[in-house]
Amino acid sequence: MGRGVFDLEKHFAFYGAYHSDPTNVLIHVLFVWPIFYTSLVLFQFTPPLLHLPLLGVLNLAFVFALTYALFYVLMDPKAGSLGALLCFLCWIGSDLLAQRLGFSLGWKVRFVVLIFS
Repeated sequence: MGRGVFDLEKHFAFYGAYHSDPTNVLIHVLFVWPIFYTSLVLFQFTPPLLHLPLLGVLNLAFVFALTYALFYVLMDPKAGSLGALLCFLCWIGSDLLAQRLGFSLGWKVRFVVLIFS
């Protein structure tokens, strides 16, 4: 009996059914994480939902990264832990990059990533 939305095998079967072209698979492998990362960069500019002195500002970028991290871990604890770690690193890196670039340049970086993906 599967676990519905958290069934990793079901997700792989669905992915395989719609992404059998090797070029399409390569594009997904190369660009899913940059798209996720640049989305977080833009989400860093949303108003804070909560401000914690030790963690900094928790905004939509945090919620987005946490949601994906939990989803990955619930699908498969071992493989999902790597996905969760990548989500956490993307969240930290996106905050640093957003502070450095500002919204205008951050949006341009996001646009370039979307064009190339």
